[in-house]
Amino acid sequence: MDATMRILLVEDDPVYCQLLQANLTDSGYEVVVAETGAEAASILDQMGARLGAVLLDRQLPDMDSLRLVARIKTNREQALLPIIMQTAMSAPDEVAAGLAAGVYYYLTKPYRPEALLAILRAAMRDRREFLRLQEGVQATNDFMRHIDYLDAWFRTPDEARQLAAFTAHICPDPGRVVLGLSELMLNAVEHGNLAIGYDEKSRLIEQDGLEAEIARRLKMPEYGVRRARLAIERLAEGYEFTIRDEGGGFRWERFMELSPERAFHAHGRGIAMAKSLSFDSLEYRGCGNIVVARVMT
Repeated sequence: MDATMRILLVEDDPVYCQLLQANLTDSGYEVVVAETGAEAASILDQMGARLGAVLLDRQLPDMDSLRLVARIKTNREQALLPIIMQTAMSAPDEVAAGLAAGVYYYLTKPYRPEALLAILRAAMRDRREFLRLQEGVQATNDFMRHIDYLDAWFRTPDEARQLAAFTAHICPDPGRVVLGLSELMLNAVEHGNLAIGYDEKSRLIEQDGLEAEIARRLKMPEYGVRRARLAIERLAEGYEFTIRDEGGGFRWERFMELSPERAFHAHGRGIAMAKSLSFDSLEYRGCGNIVVARVMT
């Protein structure tokens, strides 16, 4: 089975666990169950690289679940494993604590099965894309480090991912850079050139129709001719990445940090993740159709 379809479910309520396991199995997922934090930690040590996501209850019988989150995030092989927190505590300070620990997906109990599946699809999509990007980075030669300046265009999501995987190798730690670079470039395509707004993307993800809508707009005259550009310049102290699109811009300020209210959405975390995980600085310019990110060496 595809590893991204294998979920670690950490839940100590046997009835709730059984219901969740049935829903997930019926939807094509393989479920590995742990009833305690210690049991979950043992499973993660054994098969962390063969998991697609962790579905974690906020209240565990043997430890604060955020301790388990911290353990995952400090493990190099598990650090980018998506963690979905199930919680009855949706107060902003509780959610903020989880975000600070590295939880990027939230579900408030009780929730509809459809909400769980939508969040899972989003988490699995992100996981698959990261694995694909990592493979692309590993396949790229070191000659990129001899380049002082590069300017390239891209039009589709696949072109954005491929170009990100190729050019991230200019940096000493391409695995760190490629995730954020890809997120910024995908934003330039989806939100910039194709004008898919935040609420519309939420609806398309819930209906599993985002890819079809992207393909449709790429064939439309008003969108299909648009190109985004990536420029990379070597600086004395590192590298500067500039991404431009031909869209009308957006209110980027609210996306620089992942706010508690958006932690329950199926998307909207890419810019914040790029800022915190991939780059040493990140700034938007103008109306939001230009973003400049830097990596210091």
